[in-house]
Amino acid sequence: MTTDSNIPTRRRVIHDGNPVMVDRYSGLARLNHWVTAAGLILLALSGLALFHPSLYFLTGLFGGGTFARFIHPWIGVVTFVSFAGLFLRFWRLNLWSKADSRWLGSPGAVLSGDEEALPEVGKYNAGQKVYFWVMSILILILFLTGSVIWMEYFAAYFTIEQRRIAVLIHSISAIGAICAWIVHVYAAIWVRGTLNAMTRGQVTGGWAWRHHRKWLRDLVSGNPNKR
Repeated sequence: MTTDSNIPTRRRVIHDGNPVMVDRYSGLARLNHWVTAAGLILLALSGLALFHPSLYFLTGLFGGGTFARFIHPWIGVVTFVSFAGLFLRFWRLNLWSKADSRWLGSPGAVLSGDEEALPEVGKYNAGQKVYFWVMSILILILFLTGSVIWMEYFAAYFTIEQRRIAVLIHSISAIGAICAWIVHVYAAIWVRGTLNAMTRGQVTGGWAWRHHRKWLRDLVSGNPNKR
C-alpha cells in the first residue's frame, strides 16, 4: 500500500482520509500548465485584436495597438517554451492504445458519463490525448508561421508570398487552437472534481476510480512508469 510508512515519501501518492486523496500533478507540473494557459489566453486576446478591425478594441488590454503588436510574438515564444515543457513531461502518457480507440468509439457512453460502459483508461483518456496531440501540432504550426511573419527579425528571410501564406495558416491554426482550448476548459468544468487536479494537485480516490481506473490501479501497484 502506497501509504505505508515503510515506503519512501516520494512514493506516497495515495493518502488516507475522508475522502482518500490521490496525487495527480506536482507543483512544477501545475505551474507549467498555468503559465501555458495564461500564455494561450494572452495570445488569443492580442491575436484577435490584430486579426480584425472590429476586435481592435482588445488592444486596450495591452496598452494600445503598438504594444500589442510588439508583445504578441514574445508571448508566443514564452508559451511555446512552456508548452514544450508540458510536452516533454507528458507525451509518453499520451501515446495511443487500443483501449483509446474503443473509448473514442463509444460517444454515447462518453457524453452520458456512463464510465462502466467504457474501457478502463490510464492517466489520460482518449479525448484528453486527442487534445494533447492537436494542441501540440497547432502550437508548433503557430510558432513556425509566427516566426515567418515576425517582421522585426525575419522579414529579410521570406518573400511576400511566403508571408501571406504564413498569415493564412497562422490565422486558421489560431482559430483551431482557440476552439480546442474552449472544449478543454468546458470538459474540465463538466467533469466535476477535475479542476482540483490542476489547482491543488490532488483528486479524490472516488474520482480516480471512476474516471481513470487503470491509472489508479497502477498507482496502487507502485508502477512508476504509469503515473
